[in-house]
Amino acid sequence: MDVLLPDSARIRWQCRRGMLELDIMLLSFFDKVYETLPLEHQKNFVELLTFPDQTLYSWLIGQSQPDKDALKILVQTIRAQRYTETI
Repeated sequence: MDVLLPDSARIRWQCRRGMLELDIMLLSFFDKVYETLPLEHQKNFVELLTFPDQTLYSWLIGQSQPDKDALKILVQTIRAQRYTETI
């Protein structure tokens, strides 16, 4: 059975977090990259958004990493996109 993704507006809203740093990273990634991702990676992004802010922040600044390989790859992709914006 296929898992249905929420609509894009709902996913974008979920990118708005309690931390400004997360808002900036997640919204930027969503606006610039999300729609170009394969469906499986989009599902992983939706899963990523279910984690608490402190966990996400720790992953996205490279302080720790997710256990699940698919989420590790996604976090690396978000981090890489963030760094290419600043160059």
